[in-house]
Amino acid sequence: MNWISNVVPPKIRSFLRRDTPENLWVKCPESGQLVFHKDLEANLFVVPGSGYHMNMSAKSRLDSMFDGAAWQEIAAPEPLLDPLKFRDEKKYVDKLKDARAKTGQTDAVKAAAGKLEGQDVVIAVQDFGFIGGSLGMAAGEAVIAGMEAAVERRTPFVLFAASGGARMQEGMFSLMQMPRTTVAVRRLRAAKLPYIVVLTHPTTGGVTASYAMLGDVHIAEPGALICFAGPRVIEQTVREKLPDGFQRADFLRAHGMVDMVVDRHEMRPTIARLCRLLTKAPQPARDAA
Repeated sequence: MNWISNVVPPKIRSFLRRDTPENLWVKCPESGQLVFHKDLEANLFVVPGSGYHMNMSAKSRLDSMFDGAAWQEIAAPEPLLDPLKFRDEKKYVDKLKDARAKTGQTDAVKAAAGKLEGQDVVIAVQDFGFIGGSLGMAAGEAVIAGMEAAVERRTPFVLFAASGGARMQEGMFSLMQMPRTTVAVRRLRAAKLPYIVVLTHPTTGGVTASYAMLGDVHIAEPGALICFAGPRVIEQTVREKLPDGFQRADFLRAHGMVDMVVDRHEMRPTIARLCRLLTKAPQPARDAA
């Protein structure tokens, strides 16, 4: 018997009942540990017990990287909203509206400029929460705008990749972002500016097959899945059991596909050191000491 609903009068019942936010507690996908959301956020979305690296929103990532969480967003051209008039379970335009309401972003990639340990940098972040971080026309335009801004400002360019691949609702328009972003990478190279890629969980499909694997330095977060086709598809194709940890960050570092695996708490100082090294900038006094 629920005495609150059956005995307590409705007016008093309204004072006793408290609505619990859905995201108050977060469950670790690896260990099943429940973590208070505020504690998880304060720990850069790394589960304290297991060390599992949860997905971060673009805004949270940019706040954690730039000095004083101060950055200026780089505007990108707005392409056609739904060039193919695509519909599956729902209209593509409705799916975009839902993703924008959920994430507060216009699309999957946000690029911004600011300072990282006193050095000017441009950083672009893919948000996996926006339709799986899929690469569409708007996301491609944001990546290209970030790279062009880095060339104009003569700064290093850092990309945080997280994607399920090309966005199927845009068909060939989505696939064309692969060569377009590759051309933008060549402009960075021609300008002799550093291009650092951070591969987060997961980075797959057309993103891996284009700009995510063209960096001067490739960093992976612990446990990140990095591939073109996933392990299940490969197992079904070759009909063989794959090695443990296949296509995960540590496996790929051991086999030369990524340069280093860096914990999220060490990401900011690591990228700052790489930017200074690649631009021959002077080291801060504390590092020199």
